[in-house]
Amino acid sequence: MQLSGVRGVFQGSSALTLDAKGRISIPTRHRDALVSQAEGRLTLTRHPDGCLLVYPRHEWEKKREQIAAFPMTARALQRLLLGNAQDVELDGSGRVLIAPELRSAANMNREAMLLGMGSHFELWDAATLAAREAEDLAKGMPDVLNQFSF
Repeated sequence: MQLSGVRGVFQGSSALTLDAKGRISIPTRHRDALVSQAEGRLTLTRHPDGCLLVYPRHEWEKKREQIAAFPMTARALQRLLLGNAQDVELDGSGRVLIAPELRSAANMNREAMLLGMGSHFELWDAATLAAREAEDLAKGMPDVLNQFSF
């Protein structure tokens, strides 16, 4: 599956549950692509919105170079994204361990949502995402939608 040079195009949402060890099971529809295209190698990091970003390693490596080239005025964002990045691998059961510090940073307890965002995923605490979406919808739609038709 290819789109404009992006090897994996991920979309859709999946409700997940963190197990007692802090692992999530990647849904099969995404797992197969992650194994074939990234050998199951992923990178997790924090996002300023309060979620975690989940990148196939080859996509993260491109982003890491862009982030490292940010000017000094963006040092706080570099620190957030690069300083919290952790490389992980899918285990034999298709699970990924979310480190305690990343779970804590994303306020992630048990129920989580995995959102496909094209070349990567966002991983949210389910309650936090629901509150965020309600808040975003209450604000109204951005002006960019004036040039978009459903």
